[in-house]
Amino acid sequence: MGRVIRAQRRAHPLFDAHTHHRKNPAKLRKLDYAERHGYLKGVVKDIIHDPGRGAPLARVQFQNPYQHGRITETFIATEGMYTGAFVYVGKKAQLAVGNVLPLSEMPEGTICCNVEARPGDRGALARTSGNYATIIGHNPDDNITRIRLPSGAKKTIRATARGTVGIVAGGGRIDKPLLKAGRAFFKYKAKRNCWPRTRGVAMNPVDHPHGGGNHQHIGKASTISRQAVPGQKVGLIAARRTGLLRGSTKVKEQ
Repeated sequence: MGRVIRAQRRAHPLFDAHTHHRKNPAKLRKLDYAERHGYLKGVVKDIIHDPGRGAPLARVQFQNPYQHGRITETFIATEGMYTGAFVYVGKKAQLAVGNVLPLSEMPEGTICCNVEARPGDRGALARTSGNYATIIGHNPDDNITRIRLPSGAKKTIRATARGTVGIVAGGGRIDKPLLKAGRAFFKYKAKRNCWPRTRGVAMNPVDHPHGGGNHQHIGKASTISRQAVPGQKVGLIAARRTGLLRGSTKVKEQ
């Protein structure tokens, strides 16, 4: 019987995300009557760094629409945002960079980010630095909108889901190479225990299903069943296809 492999150990707290120094969850405002039927005006009080996140965050202060006082929200900063800038959120907000609107109010071709996958989930798609989603088309009869994600995939979501106009700030981060292991060490120290990562073929047979042999080779198919037991379940799990995507595919726009 082999050793407990890394894939099985991933459930241990040793592999938990390092969240102690994180500033705040980056979310849109909680969806309320004011946003559904009108708009609210907020002001960017500060732009801050969040450890373990490539994109900067913006502290945006709003007047509480229901009682006396102010509420500070933490948004993902969009490119062009600055302290003292006004941010408008809601159905009647203007189409301008940094404003938050329902997708139904954005025309086709609009660049947006921090898009909700479901109305009211406060932002789930296109949230990393320099990324954005594009509005492809609307279907007012079914109240749905089709968007292109940063991966190139197309997704259909409810038109009442909200998004921020513009692209996420902090783009170009990966253009500069890390160059040395020390920078990678501190990069992942802020994120989680996932670096350095030893290849399975470089291990001994007791440590990994791909280990052992006189040359570094897997020695069996790299694909593995979805129903495989945990100690075997490494490689390309339940792969529909393998290999390089060759040639160009023509995608029909809807």
